[in-house]
Amino acid sequence: MPIRELLEDALDEPAIGQTARFSWHATPVGIAALWTDGTAPTPPPFENALQEGLEVGLDLSREEREFHQINRGLVLLFHS
Repeated sequence: MPIRELLEDALDEPAIGQTARFSWHATPVGIAALWTDGTAPTPPPFENALQEGLEVGLDLSREEREFHQINRGLVLLFHS
């Protein structure tokens, strides 16, 4: 199953946290931060996600990072 489909399916599940700009989700491929604050900035706001992740108890500073544009919007994905 392509990663985009995995993310779409995982975002149907309840969020594990909410912050000012992101909805946080546990997915089969890592922690996903869905941008919820209007139009997503360019480049992807990884620094904002790292800061806001701490608010919901997630230290993602050592994780690999990638981003995906899916039907729901911009998803920042953090994984080992």
